[in-house]
Formats: sequence, C-alpha cells, structure tokens
Amino acid sequence: STQSTWDQMDLKDGTGAIDFERILPAVINSFLPVGLVGLLLAGLLGAFMSTFSGTMNAAQAYIVNDIYIKYINPKASTKKIITMNYLVGIVVVAVGVILGFFVRNVNEMLQWIVSALYGGYIASNVLKWHWWRFNASGFFWGMLVGIVAAMVFSLVIDNSQLIYWFPVLFGVSLAGSVIGSYTSPPTEENVLKSFYKNVRPWGFWEPVKQKVMLEDPAFESNKNFKLNMFNVVVGTIAQCCLTILPMY
Repeated sequence: STQSTWDQMDLKDGTGAIDFERILPAVINSFLPVGLVGLLLAGLLGAFMSTFSGTMNAAQAYIVNDIYIKYINPKASTKKIITMNYLVGIVVVAVGVILGFFVRNVNEMLQWIVSALYGGYIASNVLKWHWWRFNASGFFWGMLVGIVAAMVFSLVIDNSQLIYWFPVLFGVSLAGSVIGSYTSPPTEENVLKSFYKNVRPWGFWEPVKQKVMLEDPAFESNKNFKLNMFNVVVGTIAQCCLTILPMY
C-alpha cells in the first residue's frame, strides 16, 4: 500500500521531521529500474562536475587575475601564474570542504543561496551589462557588500524567511555597486566603445553610444529589447516547467 511504501522509504529524521536529503536517494532506490538508476546517477554527477569546475575556474580567475596579478605581483611569469592557480584551487576546495562540516543540511544551504546570496550579488552582475559607468570598483564593492549582508542576514533571520528579505539584500548590493562605481574613474573610453560595438547591450549606454556613432555613423544600436524580454519570459517559464514536470 501507499502508506507501507512511505514507511519503507524512511524519510524522517530522529526528531520525526521529514529529512529532505533522503527523498532523492529513496526515490532512486524504490522506484527506478537498474538501467535508469545508472543514467540518473551519471546525470547527477555530470551536473555536479560542471558546477564544481565552473565555480573553481571562476574563483581562480578572480583571485589570481584580479588580486594577485593586479595588486601583488603584476610582473609574475607564466609559470608563477600557473602555480598560483593550482594553489588557489587547492585552498578554495579545502575551505569549501571545511565549511561543509558546519552545514547542517543541504536544504538549509540551498535556501540561503537562493534567498540571500542571489540577492547579494545579482545587482553587480546585471549592472556590468547595462550601465556604462559601472566599473571594477563598483563590481568589487557591490559583491562584497551584498555577500557580507547575506551572511549577516543569515545569522539573524531564519533561512525559511530569507526569501522575503530578497529586495532588501538586492537594494544593499545595488547601493554598494553604484557608490563603489563613483569612487573611482570610469573604465577607459576605448574599452567601453569596443565593448559597446561588439556586444551592443541595451540599457544606460547613451554617452558611449553617441561617441561610437560619431566615429561610425552607420553603426546601429540594439533594437531588440522587446524580443529579448519576451525570450527571458519564455526561458523562465521553460525552466520552471522543467523543474515542475517531473513532480507530476
């Protein structure tokens, strides 16, 4: 019967509450045939490795390129840079493993990432495409302020309630990004013009657009804003459907 199957899956922890981390292994063991189990596990491992490698490469790039080469050793040799990348990779993985021992469950961490951390760094990652005055200083301060705010909020607010504080975290990160951008000079004009001509982003790029059109009157800016927004809506709905579909 359904009740006996439910009991056999053993989804409750020692306190009698549902342990969400047991659901996927229980479903795999109880309902999937042998061949499909292997395929699913391969897919899960592939998803993990792609996320892990992407995060690792990003961490190495940020720390080595944006901090070590720029501020500590600008004249570092190629061999030295490669060595630093290896060292940074090892340190990042070690720190991640150590922090993992302090996480009570994956669901709690996922709630913090989606509810707090996303709100803390999304502003910087949006502004870098759509505002010409945004620069490296704005990115640094926006990310730093947003991530620190997310960590502080997680200490004083229950993880299940963090989603309701998303606008506040976004506003804090946005303020850090804007203020940080104005504390340092704009990005070099040639860099801005080259980026605008190649990418043609929509948004607050009018000063750069005017300079580009003075040099190249035949240049056409991006006029696909409505189509792009329509694609965003369609993509969002499609991703939600991919998540919801297996549930039904």
